[in-house]
Amino acid sequence: AVAMFTGKANCPYYAKAELLADYLQTNLPNFRVHKITQHPDKWEQWLHDIRETNGWEHSQSPIIWRELLDRGGKGQLLGGLNDFLDYAQKYYGITSMMLSEEMLDIAEENLQAHLEIVKEDEEIKSLIKPMQIWITSASVPICYHLIPLLANGEVFGMTTEISIHLLDTDQFKEILHSIVMEAEDMAFPLLRSISEHTKIDQAFIDADIIFVLDDVLLNLEVQSLENYIREVSEICQVYAPLIEKNAKSEVKVISSGKTFANLKATMLRMYGPSIRPENIIAIATSWESAAKAMLARKLNMNTAGVKDVIVWGNITGSNYIDLSHAKLYGYDCAIWGPANFQRPLLNMIYDSEWIHSEFLSAQSTLSSRVSRCTGMLPAHAIATVLRYWYHGSPSGEIISVGVLSEGQFCVPEGIIFSMPVRFQNGNWEVMTELEINETTQKVLERLSHELVQEKLVALKEINEMHPYEAE
Repeated sequence: AVAMFTGKANCPYYAKAELLADYLQTNLPNFRVHKITQHPDKWEQWLHDIRETNGWEHSQSPIIWRELLDRGGKGQLLGGLNDFLDYAQKYYGITSMMLSEEMLDIAEENLQAHLEIVKEDEEIKSLIKPMQIWITSASVPICYHLIPLLANGEVFGMTTEISIHLLDTDQFKEILHSIVMEAEDMAFPLLRSISEHTKIDQAFIDADIIFVLDDVLLNLEVQSLENYIREVSEICQVYAPLIEKNAKSEVKVISSGKTFANLKATMLRMYGPSIRPENIIAIATSWESAAKAMLARKLNMNTAGVKDVIVWGNITGSNYIDLSHAKLYGYDCAIWGPANFQRPLLNMIYDSEWIHSEFLSAQSTLSSRVSRCTGMLPAHAIATVLRYWYHGSPSGEIISVGVLSEGQFCVPEGIIFSMPVRFQNGNWEVMTELEINETTQKVLERLSHELVQEKLVALKEINEMHPYEAE
């Protein structure tokens, strides 16, 4: 059995009981003690809780009980100091002759020692700062699927704790609350906290990572494309200064969603000039995955064996699926090799008519599939890219990401454009060594023009809304 001692750190009776217990433990072979010292301010609540749990009647410090470790169940209450003195005298013939002055001195020492231990624990905990993650428009299904992927340790590593902050408007408060409760119930070891926020002025405080999931529901029969672009720009005009003001200087901003993924990233860069441009990206992996799945079905193979499909341009608008660098691994054909043996995809699809007609024309079908996703695919796409960003992408593999153009592949500077990148050492770099054919170059020129025009429309709409700010 173990004798359990709990009392207020500044209680002289606890000090006397503790000293007698230490003496018994030192001199008796089978007597063990476990002490739980409580801060005076927390004692009453702690005593109330343990009494409620065990059905005990006890009202003062200390409280002492025996736990029968080999039998389980609740402990056997001994009582307070006098009860323990009687117990020690009856069973062991030992008593305590400590004077009142000694009791008070030891109680004061106990309190000071307890405060120092608490302070040390707080200092240690303060050094283990969780990664602060903010998610905007957090009521959308993507967020619901994204939280477990972030909290299970696979994205940031099994030693990195995270705190998640869900941001949305008041009308979605109940949904946010439900998400918070469910995430807490899942008890992820690395999820330090999850909270809901509806006050925009408190957004992005100490943020390490921000996921911008805001969408506008396109219906061109209701209003013009220009009006939707203005809505996106206005959202970014609100977010960008708050990110600059409240987030950490190295904050990573990730744009995703069903509409205007590139434009959101472009506008956040424009209205948040102090945000590091290389830390603002748009996610294209959903398109990559959907295209690979379509190709794998045609080839009757595992989707995971299709690599290096490139998504160029406007991720949630006009884009181009480029197969000129695509490769197949583990494809069942006449020539076999080790696990890293690969074949060019275009050489394996002998039905070239299918490539030029069905696949390329099927991009509208792909668009429909991606836009109808309930959230699982885009959430997985975000988590995958973020894992690559922190831990590096597979060697030699091409990943499509919307990044700020600096003129690579003759794409105009200043727009977020999806292009092939690799992730290494916490950074990404555009794979400018890839050769692109004349057909692809012409497509890139068209896609670039569309994105430049979209940016110009956004600026025009904002300038008309805020002419003095524009000046």
